[in-house]
This record gives sequence, structure tokens and C-alpha cells, in this order.
Amino acid sequence: MTNKTAIPVQTYTIRSVFLSREVVVDLFCAFDEAAGNENISLLLVNDGQNMEELGLGAMLAGLRLNQKLSPLLCVGIHCGEDRRNEYGTAGVKDFKGRGAKAASYTRFVFEELLPFIRRVSAIDRFREKSFAGFSLGGLSALDIVWAYPAEFSRAGVFSGSLWWRTRALDDGYVEETDRIMHDLIRKGTYAPHLKFFFETGTRDETEDRNNNGIIDSIDDTLGLIDELVKKGYSREKDIVYLELQDGRHDIATWAKAMPAFLEWGWGRQY
Repeated sequence: MTNKTAIPVQTYTIRSVFLSREVVVDLFCAFDEAAGNENISLLLVNDGQNMEELGLGAMLAGLRLNQKLSPLLCVGIHCGEDRRNEYGTAGVKDFKGRGAKAASYTRFVFEELLPFIRRVSAIDRFREKSFAGFSLGGLSALDIVWAYPAEFSRAGVFSGSLWWRTRALDDGYVEETDRIMHDLIRKGTYAPHLKFFFETGTRDETEDRNNNGIIDSIDDTLGLIDELVKKGYSREKDIVYLELQDGRHDIATWAKAMPAFLEWGWGRQY
């Protein structure tokens, strides 16, 4: 009988041609052998190097023990030293030229990571695939899900770097047009099956560039949700927004939000 109080974790190293580096990935196998491959979902998580501190394994184990988690393979992707270039928006660099390797990171995900996961897990086809991340990793996850809706069903964005912009604040910045992810949503195509989870904390930062009394991280997240609603998504059915009182831009805050994200996405009975 499988021990539901422990989550098997398998660590691998992938040599990426697209990123010109080795990428470490941790596979958290939150499912029983009897689950059936066709019932297992896949969750990719950027900044996977922080999953031990986040306590992801214990969260998954607890949800499984209480039968509150459907079969899930969670893959934590460790970031590289050039994080600010590998994460970001693949089609548009920010005003400092950051995100220059985001397109290569996307190719790594599709052409190297996913085939590797299918091979080592012996799961050819997942029930569904989702992508999540924190801060700049959250922006990266959202960008990839939005660009490839045929591949993914959900995006999880924790304290997302949704300020990512094409113009500096002192260089004629226009909020309505210069936030990159907001513009990508506006110009993108509505995919009715997509679902979105956003988390911010009231102490995520202190910046308030438009002096409206709302910190930028919250302002940018709410603004992006508005763009999704304009595109056709429902605030009630398709979008979850979790604002944590006194939540900060740190792993401890994201750890508080993660169980809600897991139950929202995969909190179904076995």
C-alpha cells in the first residue's frame, strides 16, 4: 500500500542546448501508482530551487492524506544565474533589454523539458498541464501559458512582476500601453478553457508610481485581471485573486498562498 504521508521526489539534471547550461528539476510525484496515467495532471513551477523552503512536499502530502488532491506531478524548475534574462516575456524585452533569453527558455520548456518529463515519468499524455511561478518567474509562467493555450489550462502567478514594461518611468512611460503583459493580453486571443490564479500581499512592496494609494504590485495585478475580463474571462469562474494582508514579496508569504492554489486547481476527490 502506498504511503500517502510522503511524496516521492526525484531530482534530475538536464543539459539544455537552448540555455547553454544544466537545468536541475525536481519531480514531486503526488499520485498513487494505481491512479492511471490518463488521470495525472502536470504542474510546472519556476524557481523550483525554493520548493524545499516553501514546503511544497509537505503541502502535497497533507492534501493527499486528506484526499483533497487529485493525481498531480509537480515539477520544480531551478533557475539559472541569468534569471532576469531567461524569465520575462518571450516576444518583448523590457526597457533595459531584460528577458533576452525568454524565447530560449520557452524552447527549453517545450523541446527539452516536456519530452524529458514524459520519458522519465513514463506518462505520454497528461490530463492537463499548468504553469506557475513567483515574481519574475510568475510573469514567465503567465507569458508561456498565454502564448500556448493549446498546451496549458491554468496559470499561477504569485507576486508577479507584472510591472514589466517597455519604457522607463522617466522616459515617457504610459501605463495604459507600456506594461508588456497587459498589452500581450489585449492583443491576444481568448481561449475559453484557461483559468488564472493571482496572489499579492499588501506589503509586497512600497512603490506607488501613480500615487493612487495602491502599491504597484497590487495595481498591476488588478489591472491585468481587468484586461482578462475585457478579453472575455469571468471574475467568478475563471480568475482567482488572493490578496494577503501583510503579505510580503517572499517565500514565507507564497507558502501561505500555495495550499489555496493547489486546492483551487487540483482539490478534487480521488
